[in-house]
Amino acid sequence: MNNISLFLVSALIWGSTWIMITFQLGEVEPLVSVVYRFFLASTIVFSFCLLTKRSFKFSAKDHKLIFIQGLLLFGFNYWATYVGITKINSALAAILSTSIVYFNVIFARIFLAEPIKVEVIVGATIGVVGIVLIFMPEIEIGENKDATWYGIGLILLGSVFASLGNIASAKTQRRKIPVLQANAFGMGYASLLFATIAIFSGYQFTFEMTFEYVGSLIYLALFGSVLAFGAFLTLLGRIGPDKAGYVTLVYPVVAMVLSTFFENYIWTTEGLIGLVAILIGNFVAMGKYRNLALYQKWKQSQTAQSTR
Repeated sequence: MNNISLFLVSALIWGSTWIMITFQLGEVEPLVSVVYRFFLASTIVFSFCLLTKRSFKFSAKDHKLIFIQGLLLFGFNYWATYVGITKINSALAAILSTSIVYFNVIFARIFLAEPIKVEVIVGATIGVVGIVLIFMPEIEIGENKDATWYGIGLILLGSVFASLGNIASAKTQRRKIPVLQANAFGMGYASLLFATIAIFSGYQFTFEMTFEYVGSLIYLALFGSVLAFGAFLTLLGRIGPDKAGYVTLVYPVVAMVLSTFFENYIWTTEGLIGLVAILIGNFVAMGKYRNLALYQKWKQSQTAQSTR
């Protein structure tokens, strides 16, 4: 699969998973639904690896790193996300999740000693303004403001876990651990640990035998977890996190379009301006403006002036 196909698979599928998660919320405890999703996804990936005779020989240190990746990326991240979407609209949750761009920079500074660039601060400022514009109507007219703030906090927390999981994933790839096998074990570890947490928390392992629940579960496990994660992490390994980060600019738009049809999301002037601000903020924070022809011409003119 070429890089363009990997990008489209990641962006379109992840943009659609937010609305699919809403079909998982109801009779089944969110944590239990997360367990079902990643146990099924892990089983699918393990089966594929076995059929294609891929190696599972990894050191104890490798498994420790995969375990950490699994808990962060497939466990805590989605537990917080599922509960968060019970409090706010799925499209708004998708938009909030783009904050991972900024968390990636912060954690890269903490764990990889990479400097924080001015463009990140500027992009973050623009992004925060956009988020405020989008969520202010929700908070002002919402009947339960506390629940809305709780949902916002959980989605942001999920982005923190996802960002830390991305760093763990980058380290597994540096150790030459294949993406498929790492995801198979990581999803398996996450599902087993969170099943244990659910048992000790007294949650019942109920199952909703409806087309909506079963269909969305299969979609989230096969497409949202196996295909999208596999495509994105492969893309990340090929072209690096900066260019792969373009996915973050696309999937919120997909999520909002789907929410318009399925959740009757009402677009407001503030919402449209806020969405544009967030996309611009992410664009600036990731340094994508450097690729624009206008910026290149300006840079060349500045260089020419300095050499006179």
